[in-house]
Amino acid sequence: MLKNKDSSAIVAVADLQRARAFYEDVLELELTQENEQVLEFRTGTTSLIVYLSDFAGTNKANAVVWGVGTEIEAITARLAEKGVSFEQYEGMDYANGIHRDGEYAMVWFKDPDGNILHLNNM
Repeated sequence: MLKNKDSSAIVAVADLQRARAFYEDVLELELTQENEQVLEFRTGTTSLIVYLSDFAGTNKANAVVWGVGTEIEAITARLAEKGVSFEQYEGMDYANGIHRDGEYAMVWFKDPDGNILHLNNM
């Protein structure tokens, strides 16, 4: 039924202008559509929808995941230069914002509303 259909990530935020600055300026996503309630950004071949909600930042799990492959170190360093703080979780090696478990590398950080964003080298 849905296996050949595209999907997109959707993130709730409390302030669209603050979210726009983060997703457009910090993450360098391209804004493709906007209205008073919703922003849509291009990310790879899909989109990320950001919308106003009273429930912004209440999700305690990953909201968006990007597989960035071998660019994980460079992207993490660029995010750090832009002032992004990284989450640190126990149980894995951690250095320079990147968790490692064998060959697997992972980065977690939050948007201004506390939505958890994730990068991995897959």
